[in-house]
Amino acid sequence: MSKNYSNPSYNKSSTTFDQESSQDFHKLSPRLGRPETSLTLDPYISNQALSKRWKKLSQYTDRQVLLDEYTESTCTVYDKNIEHFIGTVKVPVGIAGPIRVNGLHANGDYLIPLATTEAALVASYNRGAKLITEAGGASTMLLKEGITRTPVFVFQRLAQAGEFVAWLSTQVDHFKAVAETTTKHGKLVNVNFNIESNQVHTIFEYHTGDASGQNMVTIATNAIYSFILKNSPIEPEEAYLESNLSGDKKPTSYPLRHVRGKKVVSEITINKFLVEKYLHTTPKDLVRFGQVSATGAMLNGGIGINAHYANALAALYIACGQDAACVAESTVGITRMELTNTGDLYASVTMPNLMVGSVGGGTSLPSQKACLDIMGLHGAGKARALAEVAAALCLAGELSIMGAFCAGHFSRAHQKLAR
Repeated sequence: MSKNYSNPSYNKSSTTFDQESSQDFHKLSPRLGRPETSLTLDPYISNQALSKRWKKLSQYTDRQVLLDEYTESTCTVYDKNIEHFIGTVKVPVGIAGPIRVNGLHANGDYLIPLATTEAALVASYNRGAKLITEAGGASTMLLKEGITRTPVFVFQRLAQAGEFVAWLSTQVDHFKAVAETTTKHGKLVNVNFNIESNQVHTIFEYHTGDASGQNMVTIATNAIYSFILKNSPIEPEEAYLESNLSGDKKPTSYPLRHVRGKKVVSEITINKFLVEKYLHTTPKDLVRFGQVSATGAMLNGGIGINAHYANALAALYIACGQDAACVAESTVGITRMELTNTGDLYASVTMPNLMVGSVGGGTSLPSQKACLDIMGLHGAGKARALAEVAAALCLAGELSIMGAFCAGHFSRAHQKLAR
C-alpha cells in the first residue's frame, strides 16, 4: 500500500524554493580560506587603527559621512563604549513636550529629546505631552529598584543540590562583602535560591545607584561566583555565571510581580473636554478600545498590555546613551484606562522594568550628554528622576496612539508626516 507523505498544511506560495533556486544550494557549503576583506585586529581607538580601517572601508563609502572632523577630533571619548571604532551614525533627534511630571524625584516641566527615524513618532509624543501638561501633569512614583544576575550550578543528584543551598544560605554576608570589593556604588540587597531537580539557580539582586548597572552586577556576581566555586564544600558538575533567569534583554513576566531595573507608576485623570480637544475622541471610547486591545494582547500571548512603550523607550534610550537592547525588557508593563464617576478619563502605566541610568554607559558621550542636559538629568542623583520621566513619556504615548485609533487618525497622521 502506498503511503502519502504530503503535508496538508504545505502552501507552495509560502516558500521561496523552486526548481531553479534548488540548483544553487551548493552556495550553502562551507568555504575555507582567508576572507576577501579583513580589518585590523586592534580593537582600540587610535589614529593608526582608524587609518588602517578606513584604508579598506573608503572603497565602500565616504569617510567623512561616518568620521567627520568633530568625531575624529573627539574619538577618544568613545574608547570605553565601543571596539573597532570607525565613526558615528547621526540619528535625527526631535523634541517632545514640555511634559509636566509630578513625581517624587522628577518634579517639573521636561523637554524630551527623542532619537528616531520614524516619522510621526515625535509628533505623537508631543501631542500626548501637551495633553498631560494642560491636565495638570502626570503623578509619577518610583516604587522599587533592583537588578539581578543569576548563576546556575549543576549537580549529579538532588541531595547534593540541597546540601549546596544549605551552605549558600550561611554565606550571604560573605557574598555582600565580596560584591562590595568590586564597586563603590552597587549594593547586594537580596539573595534567593531556586532548586530545579539537580540544578540550583541563584538570584543575586543589587541596587546600582545612578547607573543602569548591567556591567556592575556582572562584575560583582562574577566575584561571588568565583568565591563559591573556590569555597563550596559540594563541588558542582557544571556552573555558569548566567542561567537566563535574570531576564537580561528579554521580556519576562517576573518584573510584573517584582522589579527589574526601576519600577514606576504614572497616572493622570483628564477632563473629558480636554480628551476631546486633543485626541478628538471620548473617554468612553478610549476605555472601550483599551478593553478590546487587551483581549488582542492576550490572544497574542503578550506579557503585560501596552500599545507601544517601545517607541518611546527606543527613541529616549538612543538619544540619552542608555543600552538600547534593554528596550526588549523595559517594554513589559500594563496600560490601564477607566471611566471616572464624572465621565472623565483615568489613565495609568505601570512599568516594572525600566533600565535607565544617569551615569555610566553612554551617558557621558557628547551627543547623549547633551540630550540628558536638556532634561537636566545627567549625572549623580538623577537616575530615579529619569525613570519617572520615562514612565510619564510612555503614558503620553499611550494616550496619543490610542486616541488616534479611536478617532480614525492613525493612518492619516502617518500619511501626512511620512511624506
